[in-house]
Amino acid sequence: KIHARSIGPYSLVTQQPLGGKAQFGGQRFGEMEVWALEAYGAAYTLQEMLTVKSDDVAGRTKVYESIVRGEDNFEAGIPESFNVLVKEMRSLGLNVELVSNKVKPGELPPAEAAE
Repeated sequence: KIHARSIGPYSLVTQQPLGGKAQFGGQRFGEMEVWALEAYGAAYTLQEMLTVKSDDVAGRTKVYESIVRGEDNFEAGIPESFNVLVKEMRSLGLNVELVSNKVKPGELPPAEAAE
């Protein structure tokens, strides 16, 4: 019994591929599989599996465009499942804010600037 998909439907809430052969869903990449890739040291493969191939909508588009252009690099964004988690925490009355630590070209990182 073999089931595979290249494209297919995604969940409206989490933007993750649907599960199961009947829904023409994708293969589940579970917690133990994540641990196995961590132990193997496959950081880029793990990043791709947990963002672009899962629920990073903007990243999915960027990867497709870079493949069409013949480029081999991509920048993963924030997975939609993280946004769902933040919304659920806010619905419980928790104030959740995202702080960016990106350093602009020519600037020192915050730890070095304080010294």
